[in-house]
Amino acid sequence: MTILDQIIAQKRIEVAERKAITTIQALEQMPDFRRETLSARDAIQDLHSTGIIAEFKRKSPSKGIINDRADVATTTQGYVKSGAAVLSVLTDEPFFGGTSADLQAARLANPGTPILRKDFIVDRYQLIEAKAWGADVVLLIAACLTPEEITELSMQAHDLSLQVLLEVHDEEELDRSLNYNIDLVGVNNRDLKTFTTSIETSLRLIDKIPDTFAKITESGLHDADTMLTLFRAGFDGFLIGEAFMKTDDPAKALADLVTQYSINNTLTL
Repeated sequence: MTILDQIIAQKRIEVAERKAITTIQALEQMPDFRRETLSARDAIQDLHSTGIIAEFKRKSPSKGIINDRADVATTTQGYVKSGAAVLSVLTDEPFFGGTSADLQAARLANPGTPILRKDFIVDRYQLIEAKAWGADVVLLIAACLTPEEITELSMQAHDLSLQVLLEVHDEEELDRSLNYNIDLVGVNNRDLKTFTTSIETSLRLIDKIPDTFAKITESGLHDADTMLTLFRAGFDGFLIGEAFMKTDDPAKALADLVTQYSINNTLTL
C-alpha cells in the first residue's frame, strides 16, 4: 500500500466520522457558506499577478516536520503582502498537520484573497466543508479519483461556486481527467513512488494542457530561474509551500523570491 493509498483510506474514515458529528445543514448555516467566493483563476492570470499560490504547510509524509512554529494568520497575511496571488492551506491533520481552524483563520486574516483548501477530496461533504470554512478553490487529485468521480465532484464544486484545481502527475491522468468543470490544471512534479521532484514533468505536459485551463506547476520550485523557465514554457502559476515554510520567515522568503524573479525576468527580456 502506497502512502497515497494510506491517506485516502484514512480520509474516508475521517469523513464518515465528521459526517456523524456535523450535519450538512449545520455547515450550511456557517457565515462563510454564504460568502461570495473569489476567483483564483482571475487572481493568477491577472496581468500584474506573480502567479504564486503560497502554501501554509506544517509537515508532509516525505519531509516530516517542516515548520511547526509558524502562525497561520501571520504567515498568510505576510504571504499576501509579499505578493501571493492565492493562498493554499492544508486541512489534512494526520499526514500534514493541518486543520479546519487553519483555513478559517487564513480566511479571517485575508478576506480579499482566494484560498485553496488543500486536502484529499473524496466526498461531496468535503466540498460543503470547504465552502463553510471559507475556501474558494478545492483540489481534486487525479491519482486517487476515477474520471467519473472527478466529473461529479467538479460539477458539485461549481454548484457551490467553488473553483476546481485538478492535479495530475502524468499524461495518462491528464487525458482521463479533464472536463469542462475544471478551472485550473496543476502538474505535480513530485513522483508519488519515489517522492523525488523534477520540473521535466511540467515541461513535458505543458503543451498537452488546453489553453482553456489556467496552468499551474507544483512541487520542486525553489528558485527564480526555475520559475522563469516554467513561466516561459507556458505556466500561469506556481504552487510553492516547502521552499517558504522551511525558513524562519516564510513571508520574507516569498518576497525575496518575487524580487529575484522580477529581476531575472527584466534582465532576460
